Amino acid sequence: MTIPAALVFIPVGILFLVSGLIVNSIQLVFFIIVRPFSRSLYRRINKNVAELLWLQLIWLSDWWACIKINLYADAETLELIGKEHALVLSNHRSDIDWLIGWVMAQRAGCLGSSLAIMAKEAKYLPIIGWSMWFSDYIFLERSWAKDENTLKAGFKRLEDFPMTFWLALFVEGTRFTQEKLEAAQDYASIRSLPSPRNVLIPRTKGFVSAVSQIRSFVPAIYDCTFTVHNNQPTPTLLRMFSRQSSEVNLQMRRHKMSELPETDDGIAQWCQDLFITKDAQLEKYFTKNVFSDLDVHQINRPIKPLIVVIIWLCLLIYGGFKLFQWLSLVASWKIILLFVFFLVIATITMQVLVQTSESQRFTPAKRPLEEQLISLPECFAEVSLTHHDLACDMLRFNFCHPMDLSPMFHTFSIFLATYVVRHGPSFYSCSFEMEADGDVPVAAGQFAAGTTCIGSGAILLRLIQENPVQKKSWLMHERPTARNGAVLCYHYEHQDLMGMLYYI
Repeated sequence: MTIPAALVFIPVGILFLVSGLIVNSIQLVFFIIVRPFSRSLYRRINKNVAELLWLQLIWLSDWWACIKINLYADAETLELIGKEHALVLSNHRSDIDWLIGWVMAQRAGCLGSSLAIMAKEAKYLPIIGWSMWFSDYIFLERSWAKDENTLKAGFKRLEDFPMTFWLALFVEGTRFTQEKLEAAQDYASIRSLPSPRNVLIPRTKGFVSAVSQIRSFVPAIYDCTFTVHNNQPTPTLLRMFSRQSSEVNLQMRRHKMSELPETDDGIAQWCQDLFITKDAQLEKYFTKNVFSDLDVHQINRPIKPLIVVIIWLCLLIYGGFKLFQWLSLVASWKIILLFVFFLVIATITMQVLVQTSESQRFTPAKRPLEEQLISLPECFAEVSLTHHDLACDMLRFNFCHPMDLSPMFHTFSIFLATYVVRHGPSFYSCSFEMEADGDVPVAAGQFAAGTTCIGSGAILLRLIQENPVQKKSWLMHERPTARNGAVLCYHYEHQDLMGMLYYI
């Protein structure tokens, strides 16, 4: 039965907020008291504590929305899941792929010890993100200069993990949308790769690092292919709150880690080939309604999530009753104010959780860079795109401009801020200075945007001019580590300005 999500938001939000804060507080206490002395004991305790929160989301899927999962797997995989460490590799098809993964981990008995490699923004999510941070999830900044060391340190910490764990990695880097598919197809066309139709092109650096670092103590990779059943609505958190059921198909194949190639290039190619196979499998399903040649198994819903939610609900009702008994001795307006405060906070918490799970609210695909250059300042006498390579996301422009460099640099700064970087709602501020070095002007400028840009974190554009008389080439500055950052380097030959704009 479908019901308005708003009617569920408030009671579930209050339950999730109160229980989540209790769980986070318990995690914090054990993090401070136990973890410095025994990381193994802390992890065992945290596994059970975290499940008290995460099982509520399992209840939402199993008992409230009644999401049906058709699992396709062979007998060996079914026998071993939950009994060994595993790297879980999946396509990222919907807004709740992560929740389906949690459902499967709960069935395997390792929900509290399930881990994932995620964007760093996730750890700031109220309640749920904090619990992930306490549970040793690995958070990345999407800057390889920083993430490489973060991954190595994170994988190193897993060597002595005291329980069976699953480490989830979505190598596509973002959730599947039509816009992102088109961007992936453009990239494949330029790189002469097979054009994807139902998956995105995997980003293999993280996968290569994972396999290289953990293959000595993680025996298997669980290759998961996920899709929504034909003619079924795509499940989202909002639809789940509305009690809209759906049916999903999940195929799990077990690959021995020892069978993967030894070289980095070989591992990367293995991952790319795997996603080509996934693409073909999904295409066959969408056109012929044949999903897998493996046996299908119905995933029954366990009673544990329901019991946990009932216990939390009883505690909340009892605590609320005692609280209102105490507040009845206080002025009535304070009771009303406290009640309204909890309603607002609970609603905001659930709204944040729902919105961050929506694929359209995450980083959009980069449009072909030519499309971003909609118009150019009139003062450029000639602008031509001479090189476009999406493999490194590089643009090279030839600019011809009158001899007076001062207005050119000023206009070029506005051009960069206004026309080249077109992501997010942030206002790009520009500071620019001109100095005279003999008869040659020397310019230095900096462009910066606020943290509201997509990917969060400051975006930095640097433009530094050196004396074109004394030096024929311009200094190449290293890329900034901020995501979506950009660096400009210039090469001067007479009146021609060569600019390369790198997107990270």
